Amino acid sequence: MRAVAWYREWFGEEYLELYSHHGSEEAESHVAFVERALPGPPRAVLDLACGAGRHTEALRRRGLPALGVDLSLHLLAQRRGWRRVAGDMRALPFAAGSFDRVLNFFTSFGYFETERENFQVLEEIVRVLERGGWFLIDFLNVDAALRGLRSRETVQLGGREVELKRWYDPETRRLNKRIRVREAGGVVRSFLESVRAYNADEVVTGLRWAGLEVSALYGSFAGEPYGKDSERLILVGRKAA
Repeated sequence: MRAVAWYREWFGEEYLELYSHHGSEEAESHVAFVERALPGPPRAVLDLACGAGRHTEALRRRGLPALGVDLSLHLLAQRRGWRRVAGDMRALPFAAGSFDRVLNFFTSFGYFETERENFQVLEEIVRVLERGGWFLIDFLNVDAALRGLRSRETVQLGGREVELKRWYDPETRRLNKRIRVREAGGVVRSFLESVRAYNADEVVTGLRWAGLEVSALYGSFAGEPYGKDSERLILVGRKAA
């Protein structure tokens, strides 16, 4: 029997608690950067892999016509009154050319096991973007992530002990995190988080093959150029007109 993919099990209450420090204030700063980096005003914005919708809501608070899409029904149900759709980013439930902006925040690219599946995500971005439409992909900086990798850590979340084990697999070229949650009664639940560790050249090449041209690389949402020591790898570009 084939194991259930990690991303179908992990995005629940434990995920929300572990990443609760990434909140609406951070999302507002990200959206402010988007407004500076991309020309406007947009016609229709897709928040791809939107999770619980913090970026979608930040976009809409600024008057931008944003829609979120995510695979996790649990995350999509966290807030009321925001525009969201359930969907797989390898086969988006939208017609071709539906959006003139596609935004992908918080390292939600590289989830899938095969290179073909991850490339399908790029193909879907191309398909749902109108000609001349803009995209932004916010990804981890592999070099910085590997240098700062903390192999083991224990944190307390809501009265529960959470053990984190992080490692890089050079064979699969994936960054992995094993999350073990120990409840007050002693019950332990285990989750995995795993992302393909693409470097900047790989992502730029993949985007170009898919039909997207990168116009700028940034190292953080403060807007400085990308470098090997940068906090993030943020790619901005567009589909050919």
